[in-house]
Amino acid sequence: MRRFNVTGVCTPEEDYMVDISKKIEQIKQLVDRRCYFTINRARQYGKTTTLNELRKALANEYIVISLSFQGIGDESFASSESFCQTFIKQIIRALRFTAVSKEYIEQWNNTKITDFDELSHHITDMCEDKKLVLLIDEVDRTSNNRVFLHFIDMLRDKFLSRKTGQDYTFHSVILAGVYDIKNIKLKMVNEGIYVPTENENKIYNSPWNIAANFTVDMSFNPAEIATILKEYETDHKAGMDISAISEEIYNYTSGYPFLVSRICQCIDEELNKNWTINGIREAVKIMLIEKNTLFDDLFKNLENNKDLYSVIYDILIAGNKIPFNADNPTLDLGMMYGIIKESERYINISNRIFEIRICDYFISKDNQERTSKFGVLQRDVVKDGNFDMELCLRKFADHYAEIFSEADMEFLESHGRLIFLSYLKPLINGQGFYHIESQLTDLRRMDIVIDFGLEQFIIELKIWRGEKAEEKAYNQLIGYVETKKANKGYLLIFDFRLEKNKERKAEWLDIDGKKIFEVIV
Repeated sequence: MRRFNVTGVCTPEEDYMVDISKKIEQIKQLVDRRCYFTINRARQYGKTTTLNELRKALANEYIVISLSFQGIGDESFASSESFCQTFIKQIIRALRFTAVSKEYIEQWNNTKITDFDELSHHITDMCEDKKLVLLIDEVDRTSNNRVFLHFIDMLRDKFLSRKTGQDYTFHSVILAGVYDIKNIKLKMVNEGIYVPTENENKIYNSPWNIAANFTVDMSFNPAEIATILKEYETDHKAGMDISAISEEIYNYTSGYPFLVSRICQCIDEELNKNWTINGIREAVKIMLIEKNTLFDDLFKNLENNKDLYSVIYDILIAGNKIPFNADNPTLDLGMMYGIIKESERYINISNRIFEIRICDYFISKDNQERTSKFGVLQRDVVKDGNFDMELCLRKFADHYAEIFSEADMEFLESHGRLIFLSYLKPLINGQGFYHIESQLTDLRRMDIVIDFGLEQFIIELKIWRGEKAEEKAYNQLIGYVETKKANKGYLLIFDFRLEKNKERKAEWLDIDGKKIFEVIV
């Protein structure tokens, strides 16, 4: 019986899998063109599964040597000799699962090789009249070792010599990991692990510059997500609306492979096969409170990179829009980790689930003394399973009025949204969740969509910029309410004017047939 798999490699015989055949064909075209390239994607982005499917797709035309640096001990990278011998042993082991002869496998076994020059000559002999494709997974597991850089340098030199007809080498080389080769070297230099000597500057200054650009989109679009649901539907006759379910899964995951599979696994194994829109939301609730290696990596990467932490905080909490800049190393790092993505030339959080988890993380780090003074409990705003958003906002206005006189203006303007989210989270926790939709066209605007049970609430957060801006906010909120096919919305405006007698407001408005509850704090 097949199942949804979120740990390790997926195989179509044992697991439900998205149809990635078109992606495999795109990658194969690079191999056919004799390209060397890297597949660097975030953790749990389906790299290993992709390499496994690629290996099978190439097997009829090529001798595919599939290796992984995961689990190789540090001793294998202690010297050129130990690395060369480990590399040869791994190749011999991999060749046992190909169609080559035992004699050819034995020819690889050379225990006299002690350096990369000898290894290079050996590869020349073994690749003559052969079309060998080398796949190395988890290549960044050894990113702190100088020996690996010399290995990469050797592969590059052989590639260039082959181009001029003066060497035989691997037909194609594919390196897979989170870091690409350039990032590995920069990471090592920045951390002081690797300092190139004068004779080694070419290694640092010419990082894998022979590699072809890898532009294959490894995320899943709704049509691709539908392929895994169709397989499941064929087996289980669940009666799901495949189109609607695949679109909703995409809305929360943006096609991040692990998140797609985990939602499906939750529904199948933990939610009594509730293949509905509400079932997806229940699965998201489970994911928002569970611990796993993906989320652990997410928070670790934020904590270990202060500049990246600041960028994410600016986007989610301060509501700032940050232009995409391909030369910005902080943005490059965030995209490499899968935390952010480029959208219409600006930076966004890569998916809603990350967005919520990171916001919750910021909230957890917020000042506990301040958040503990809210004095509002879930039972105050939840009656018979229904959430009273009007009462919630009114009580927030009271709370905000208290802290307004205590906190400085600069702090409030920078953290007003965090204060509201810190207030909101415990009130919906366990029965609902929120996600943020930053409006890149308006620096001062942020939409929050709250799902609580079967209800959905739309709140627009905005900073006061005068009556004309307030009028614009009405129109923006109404437009967004209409896109959600709702009939009411909520507008929370932060007024940072210095006048102590500034207007406070909490009232319902009827605008263009839509009901708007406006609160000015």
